[in-house]
Amino acid sequence: MPHENHDTHDHDQGLAHDLELIQRRRALGWLAGAGALGLLGCGGGGDSSAAASTGSSSSTGSTTTTTTTIGSCSVIPEETAGPYPGDGSNGANALALTGIVRSDIRSSIAGASGVAGGVPMTLTITLVNTNGSCASLAGYAIYLWHCDREGRYSMYSSGVTAQNYLRGVQETGSNGTVTFTTVFPGCYSGRMPHMHFEIYRSANTASSWSNKLKTSQIALPTAICSTVYSTASGYSASVSNLAQISFSSDNVFSDGVTTQLATVSGNITDGYTAALTVGIAA
Repeated sequence: MPHENHDTHDHDQGLAHDLELIQRRRALGWLAGAGALGLLGCGGGGDSSAAASTGSSSSTGSTTTTTTTIGSCSVIPEETAGPYPGDGSNGANALALTGIVRSDIRSSIAGASGVAGGVPMTLTITLVNTNGSCASLAGYAIYLWHCDREGRYSMYSSGVTAQNYLRGVQETGSNGTVTFTTVFPGCYSGRMPHMHFEIYRSANTASSWSNKLKTSQIALPTAICSTVYSTASGYSASVSNLAQISFSSDNVFSDGVTTQLATVSGNITDGYTAALTVGIAA
């Protein structure tokens, strides 16, 4: 079931720019800093020279599913915001909406009443400074957005242009973390399941894309995506879409996802938790 909302083309510079960026990242390796951060991948492109390993298991019902990622502390790669950012750079600007600073992003705000259905997921992002021994960065703002279980982006896709759900801003606390309550995103044709985010110096500056410091994407473990799509209701289109794509053929993640792959655990019954440590050179 195809959708219009494919991230294979950035609205400003196009696919050629994205592919050129990928080639540069392959060549440079995006190495910055060193040191293990336990179970969370911190930052740079998938070709980091630091040792990295992943492991995953999956099941349905109330059985817990866990994927672990071990990576290096380096700057997370810059990625395309895609054609549906809602940051004012491509028409719609969710950042200007009253109530956009929030933790639970499942409902629409500012007069819109839609609610995104799907398997609940809690995402925690930890922001750290690669120029400062990966110390936590407090007071920064992270704008998160992603598609719904049907593969649609609010504010842009047919049927949900009047909605603004699955978009929100949170300010990092003293430990550098933000937490969003959302739903497990679907898989639309042409892309691996993912979530977008932008980093701003503060919540006050998170009002327009022109103030952003960084744009990147979060990858989700294939095994867990497969479990969700084949088991939970509402994700039927994602089953066939996921079967036709892989990290190696994805135009954003084909150079590696070691430091963009979230640590995910949970199950269909209770929902999932996801976490990723993101490094920037502050």
